[in-house]
Amino acid sequence: MTSFLAAGPLDPDVIGFTTAIVVFLAVLVVLTKFVWPKIIAGLDERYAKIRDEIDAAEKARHEAQSAQRKFEEKLQQAQAEATATIAAAQATARKAGDELRARNDAELTELKARALADIQSAKEGAVKELNDHAVALAPRWHRRSFVAKSAQLINRAS
Repeated sequence: MTSFLAAGPLDPDVIGFTTAIVVFLAVLVVLTKFVWPKIIAGLDERYAKIRDEIDAAEKARHEAQSAQRKFEEKLQQAQAEATATIAAAQATARKAGDELRARNDAELTELKARALADIQSAKEGAVKELNDHAVALAPRWHRRSFVAKSAQLINRAS
């Protein structure tokens, strides 16, 4: 048996080598049978979890982009509606202003016509009153004038 034992430091030790191989293979079998499946299952689970999180993040990104597009569309629509509302309000205000201006012009024209009619009426009244006074004063004036002319004629004749 001494032939199997190593005599020197450089001689191979077959029993030690064989024992090491057997222990290695036993550990390898135990690890392969019991530990590696748990490690592989954990890694697969972790991979699936990471993949799910990435998919969820991608889905959330797409939803956020979609929501942003919808928001921008609604914002543009709201801006267009606001512009249309402002334009309609301006048109309504312009129309109301034009109507007020036209009504004011009509009222001013009516007031002017009424004032001119009042002036004409007052003028006619004043002329009539003046004529009435003239007619009333005419006989007196005519009498005075007649008396004065008669007196002159009498004075000349005498």
